[in-house]
Amino acid sequence: MSIAVIYGGTRANGNTELLTERAIEGLTVDRIHLKEYTIRPIEDMRHDEKGFTELDDDYTAVLDRMLEHDILLFATPIYWYSMSGQMKNFIDRWSQTLRDKKRPHFRESMKTKTGYVIAVGGDEPNLKGLALVQQFQHIFGFMGTRYGGYVLGEGNRPGDILNDQVALHAADQLRSKLLQHGEKL
Repeated sequence: MSIAVIYGGTRANGNTELLTERAIEGLTVDRIHLKEYTIRPIEDMRHDEKGFTELDDDYTAVLDRMLEHDILLFATPIYWYSMSGQMKNFIDRWSQTLRDKKRPHFRESMKTKTGYVIAVGGDEPNLKGLALVQQFQHIFGFMGTRYGGYVLGEGNRPGDILNDQVALHAADQLRSKLLQHGEKL
């Protein structure tokens, strides 16, 4: 079993990162911090005769790195009741990859993966963050990726997540699930 964590936050050691690190404590993971890469927004060329054009950025390197793994943890702060802009740009570009002749097996590869969501927000995330979770469920469903579950936490100021005992417990449960999943592989 190999795990990639795709971090969508911009703050080092932010609440989402702290909660995610709790969930993966003791596990070997590939940490992909989207803030460290340039991923340009998609230019929708789906209906253009020429199709999508290559963009000069880090998207394909990040995508290829993610695709090396079996389990994908998407960790994002809840911004305006959705995922971060960095995360959205990354996932939006999947539309381009689905039509990329150089990567004809992208969707088939995603069907072999299990996806999880970890998100932290400050405005009733256990209720208002459910739309974000559902958004990822739809993304996973569209791609054929198995949906493994989610952890939502509440935190606004740096370190607040460490006071959310329910989220910390859920992160511990996710870690146990990931360990059990690894034993089955």
